[in-house]
Amino acid sequence: MNAIFVAGTAGAGKSLLTSKLVASYLEKGANAIAVNLDPGAIQLPYTPAVDVRDYVDLKSVMERYELGPNGALIFAADYIATRWSEIQAEIDGTGADYAIIDTPGQMEVFTYRNSGSFIVSNVACEQKVVIFLVDATLTTTPSNLVSMAFLTYSIRLRLGAPQVVALSKSDMVEDKIDEILNWTSSLTALEKALREEGGDSENYVFASNILRVMSKIGFAYGIIPISSVTLDGFTNLSSALSRILTGGEEIVD
Repeated sequence: MNAIFVAGTAGAGKSLLTSKLVASYLEKGANAIAVNLDPGAIQLPYTPAVDVRDYVDLKSVMERYELGPNGALIFAADYIATRWSEIQAEIDGTGADYAIIDTPGQMEVFTYRNSGSFIVSNVACEQKVVIFLVDATLTTTPSNLVSMAFLTYSIRLRLGAPQVVALSKSDMVEDKIDEILNWTSSLTALEKALREEGGDSENYVFASNILRVMSKIGFAYGIIPISSVTLDGFTNLSSALSRILTGGEEIVD
């Protein structure tokens, strides 16, 4: 079994991407399942084969421990880690080739708690990868792009697994997508855009210094624009995943 974790900023479309990835693998003849790790999910665009809401009820946690929504989510995330062996057994029981694992809507609950890195480290699989989903509408200015790119490195460091960065909702920024991709592929172009945006302001100097540091480790090269509505970019995303998971070959029956 190969594990694909779908992480990203709130509202980036993690659950919708999960549903589309499962459908894509099923269409290719692979056995793919969706795993929901969000205890606070109310509605999902897929039917999870494994669902952490079967292990912990957020409302009950709030009532029993007199916690607010955020505190209950943190409690639930840590509790899920303590039940991981049972959740893993349930995943294994499906006989899936691919487990598409939808992480909590509030990114920090999964990526910045030790429970998240524990789950990623301890998932039993042949190969694993994290798709970090960035909302394209948050990258339409050069300073926003730099901040989002910085976040991708933070997540890579926290989760310690191979990572594919995807730019979701690319269909919503059709007039800017070429410019955004030019920024991600050309340090010179992005530095110029930052200068035009901020002049010699303190924010420009700060962003430029961050960019120079990131450029030493590859900045955001290889970012993949996708749309879970039009399915644009899914071929590129699938290829990037297969290179990591199966050496470029899809698992099919």
